[in-house]
Amino acid sequence: MIYYNNTYEINLRGFNEDEMNKKIEFLFKDNNINLEQLQITFLTDDSLLEINKEFLQHDYYTDIITFDYSETNEKIDGELFISVERVEENAVEFKESFENEIQRVILHGCLHLCGLNDQSEAEKNEMRNKENYYLNK
Repeated sequence: MIYYNNTYEINLRGFNEDEMNKKIEFLFKDNNINLEQLQITFLTDDSLLEINKEFLQHDYYTDIITFDYSETNEKIDGELFISVERVEENAVEFKESFENEIQRVILHGCLHLCGLNDQSEAEKNEMRNKENYYLNK
């Protein structure tokens, strides 16, 4: 099950949940991972900053924070917290549409739930390649 939470009623400018769900489901199936539950919460910069400080002890803005609550590797139970403001800025910076960028960020979080990291340059390149692959599915 995939759930979306937009309690701040942030304008998501044409974001299509059904299209996104298909991409998410394909990504997990393609990685042979069962998705039990995924909560996607859209927030403001300041709200995500507070989560970043409280849970990760990071005092900086970010576009996404991913929490994996899975008890086993067989079924994924996770939560994605997304700063819509950061996604908007990234879309402008990378000359992407807002919809494309928000989908990329969601897929990025899902790839983290599949075990991918993005610490080294090689990992960042692999992550970007997989984001592009699933974005175009």
